[in-house]
Amino acid sequence: MSNNTPGAFIGLGAFMEEELSSQPEVWRRAIEQASAEHLLPADGERVAVVGCGTSWFMAQSYAAAREAAGKGVTDAFAASEAFLNHNSPDRKYDAVIAITRSGTTTEVLELLAALKGTVRTIAVIGDVESPITSLADAVIGLPYADEKSVVQTRFATTALAYLLTSLGVDLGDAIEEARAAVVEPVPQELIDAEQFTFLGTGWTVGLAHEAGLKMREAVQGWTESYPAMEYRHGPISIAAPGRVTWLFGEQPEGLDAEMVRTGALYLNTGKHPLAELARVHKVTLERARARGLNPDVPRNLTRSVVLNATA
Repeated sequence: MSNNTPGAFIGLGAFMEEELSSQPEVWRRAIEQASAEHLLPADGERVAVVGCGTSWFMAQSYAAAREAAGKGVTDAFAASEAFLNHNSPDRKYDAVIAITRSGTTTEVLELLAALKGTVRTIAVIGDVESPITSLADAVIGLPYADEKSVVQTRFATTALAYLLTSLGVDLGDAIEEARAAVVEPVPQELIDAEQFTFLGTGWTVGLAHEAGLKMREAVQGWTESYPAMEYRHGPISIAAPGRVTWLFGEQPEGLDAEMVRTGALYLNTGKHPLAELARVHKVTLERARARGLNPDVPRNLTRSVVLNATA
């Protein structure tokens, strides 16, 4: 049985713990900043949002939220697969937003270099001294959300808080609910669970994918993520006692009854999805610690993927 008491794992995930716990206050700073700045594309403009890994999932959430808010066509791409061909009217955008914590990710830098002078670009970054500042036409700097842990928590959610605020989304409930989420003890059944599946709808699909990535990075665990309506098209077959299905946002009709029959633990709290993602961060940290893993320096990962770099 794992020891889930404060101070039991000093040194394991110390950076991640400080960073995930700071999210409510850091979100508030981003909300104030977004309310004062006007650097994002205007309503009605066609926008592409790009990123890699966690940043790609935040791009997905923002893109879905912007379209749902009626602000204009918004597409999300992994930076390596961003087919932004400005010779084709079907791929022509008025602006491209790049989300990157480090500002050094090779795929993002190469894409912005290729787009320079052809379309307006905006970089949302944590490291304001990174190379990307010379490539983007505008920079949204969130240095107070930058991180030391390799496993991202607060930069991703803070970038999304900024972007959602620009759409007129009120995140007051998210902040208040996250205050509790980052300090509440993690139930033992979540520490010991064999497998997690995260589900989302609309803008929360990106959050579900991000939750799954966090668990894979930090815990090296079997974790999946899907749009909630897709779950019953096959993936529900793995739900079983000792496993967890965790929903962000609106529940598809009848899913709760079907989950009861599987015997899996079904989490659908009704709390704000951003606060629920902060709770996943807390669960991930404690699951990693219980396994003797350090999410600040996870296996095979670095803070930024820089290709063709010399040792």
